[in-house]
Amino acid sequence: MTDRGRIKSRIDSKIRLCLRAAPRYASAAMTDPVFFRRALTPGLAEIAEWTGATLSEGADPARKIEGVGPLDRAGPNDLAFLDNPKYADDLGRCAAAAVLVSARFADRAPAGMARLVTPDPYRAFARVLAKMYPEANRPGSVYGQSGVAQGALVSPEARLEPGVTVDPGAVIGPRAEIGAGTVIGPNAVIGPNVRIGRDCAIGPNVTVLCALIGDRVILHPGVRVGQDGFGFAMGPGGHLKVPQIGRVIIQDDVEIGANTTIDRGANRDTVIGQGSKIDNLVQIAHNVVIGRNCVIVSQVGISGSCEVGDFVAIGGQAGLSGHLKIGMGAQIGASSGLMNDVPAGQRWIGAPAKPIKEFWREIAALGKLAQDSRKRAPAPQDRADTKEGKSEE
Repeated sequence: MTDRGRIKSRIDSKIRLCLRAAPRYASAAMTDPVFFRRALTPGLAEIAEWTGATLSEGADPARKIEGVGPLDRAGPNDLAFLDNPKYADDLGRCAAAAVLVSARFADRAPAGMARLVTPDPYRAFARVLAKMYPEANRPGSVYGQSGVAQGALVSPEARLEPGVTVDPGAVIGPRAEIGAGTVIGPNAVIGPNVRIGRDCAIGPNVTVLCALIGDRVILHPGVRVGQDGFGFAMGPGGHLKVPQIGRVIIQDDVEIGANTTIDRGANRDTVIGQGSKIDNLVQIAHNVVIGRNCVIVSQVGISGSCEVGDFVAIGGQAGLSGHLKIGMGAQIGASSGLMNDVPAGQRWIGAPAKPIKEFWREIAALGKLAQDSRKRAPAPQDRADTKEGKSEE
């Protein structure tokens, strides 16, 4: 065995040893590796009350639920849920104490399992999780303390309401205002004159400049809000920077994923509407207006001055060219390249994007052309015979 092989063998053996020993260490020398601890142990009656679900006949309303889990891993004291029909077969093998399930699949639960019947099991499960594990619902202080930590730098001109938490390394600029119950994570930077509402969570390494932020907003680690928009007056003599003098306005109950960037407006505001949810690694350019309760999935890029209506959904890696209007309730498929306005309620997909029915008709037509082409093409033996005939002539 070579030296490299011996080293790899030793490393592999140490990894296996650590994996075997992990449970013993977790219960003895090391602390319990659980990041979100259960706040309460509800009974089935409480869960039914929280969710509006109907508890199956014969189930014990006082039966306590100690945890949650997926269908294939939930234990005898856990709660599971079935929402996707793809996993319906797993329900029959599930060992959970109870399951949140629609009426359609309730009969597939094993005998003895309590059934909490609801039209929307996934939403009901979310309500239970929020009650049992409230720390996971909204990021808290990384430092684990309240108030302004030693090591934070807060301008004497800033105004913080009682109950604001500021972790070490955070910087809060002059004349910034922050509402009660808001947490500012470590190394976050809140610029001058920024306004942040109440009960917000501003994650580690977030920067917020030139922005007005409402209540209950969550900015996950690495979010960048309010930096320059990409504006240049281009010409043969060079590209002249256009000062970006607008703001970013983020309304109540918005959640923005890690490392997403939202540019401030050039000469007006960039706006994120109430209740909208934005995934990680999204780019929103200057002057964009996002409506209420939109869902924007990871790696989407929205070019400047687009207007996105309420309840619009945009799939991952879609790209929108500038100055487009997306109507209320429209859906843009993943990896689409959008270069035209989309009317309200329509579903578009493709690159270039087009209405979904038109897209699938074209895909079907291309498939038929390819199939017909394969049928008309001579077999390999036929091509060989043709070549031989030509050489003989």
